Amino acid sequence: MDKTLSVLHIIRSVDISQGGTIQAIIQTIDNLPDNQTLEVLCLDDPKSKHVLNFNGKVHAVGPVKGVYGYSPKLKQWIKTNAHRFDVAVIHGLWTHAAIGGWQGCKSANLPYVIFPHGMMDPWFKKTYPLKHLKKQIFWYYQGKVLRDASEVLFTCEEEKKLANGVFLGYSYRPHVVSFGAPDVPAYKFNGREELSKVLPKLGNRPFLLFLSRIHEKKGCDILLKGFAKSEKRSDLQLVMAGPCDSNLESELKEMTVSLGISERVHWPGMLRGEYKSAAFNQAEAFILISHQENFGISVAESLAYGKPVLISNKINIWREIAEGNGGVVSSDTVSGAIEVIENWESLSLNEKLMMGANARKVYETNFTVQKATQDLTNALIRATKFK
Repeated sequence: MDKTLSVLHIIRSVDISQGGTIQAIIQTIDNLPDNQTLEVLCLDDPKSKHVLNFNGKVHAVGPVKGVYGYSPKLKQWIKTNAHRFDVAVIHGLWTHAAIGGWQGCKSANLPYVIFPHGMMDPWFKKTYPLKHLKKQIFWYYQGKVLRDASEVLFTCEEEKKLANGVFLGYSYRPHVVSFGAPDVPAYKFNGREELSKVLPKLGNRPFLLFLSRIHEKKGCDILLKGFAKSEKRSDLQLVMAGPCDSNLESELKEMTVSLGISERVHWPGMLRGEYKSAAFNQAEAFILISHQENFGISVAESLAYGKPVLISNKINIWREIAEGNGGVVSSDTVSGAIEVIENWESLSLNEKLMMGANARKVYETNFTVQKATQDLTNALIRATKFK
């Protein structure tokens, strides 16, 4: 492609503490081809720290209220500025970023693709049936966003398969694109020394790393129960790293006391930069017994570090990991958590090292940012020709 491709990304928020959706944009910015430009449109308050500190050109038309976040400014901004862009990317469902983004793009004749980012997973239907009923009613509008998109982009075959038939009405054009995680950053530090600043009680003891949001869908409770009940080395620790915007972390800490593992579980909060890298570097393995995970950026990041992943089969990239022997997979239950921990503990040192090497191969084969960038670029080019 000779001509510069100007792309507008539309998202509810650029706050990285809200989950993995914004990571897709951050990775695209960090690996943007020379013949592309990228701007972000969001519903955040333009004075918020995450907007002011965002590493890219961002236009914030908030503040807005509630989860949905209605603002008439979104559609108007797109209509006013659409002439500067060739194509748009809408991220996520169920907020005004999707509905207002669709309205703006359609009225300005700006072609777009949309990433559902796992928000059509049947787990939500099973777990929150009343919410699902409300979403089915709202699908009258939300479904049109998918219908009118050039393509609905799923990040793996499993996500595409699970989404099929979850909501009734409106057909759309599904397409699977690669989704990636950044490679290991070139930090120069002593990993344990850095970790001691955020995990002073960990010492030099071995640990499994949970690095994700502290949220009910992440299976934190079953992980703690599985860790407590599993047969393991007496000095093996568990690091629970991630942000929490509810009382769940306090409840989980109380659970560790009742389970008798409070001295073995560590809560450093959200880790970033060199501290996050140190945690990946020093962990024996990564663990996530999630009930639903569209892709799992942190899972792919662990693979990049050559760390085996101990995960549930509700993480949509589990097949690639199992086929490549880059980790241990079981169910999203307490018995599943026990199984992956005890399977890990049963391995010899050489077997663990081999699994780590396999983890890196799985990353290089499936989840590099370069591959994801090329797949998205191809989808955007197709979108510019969509009528």
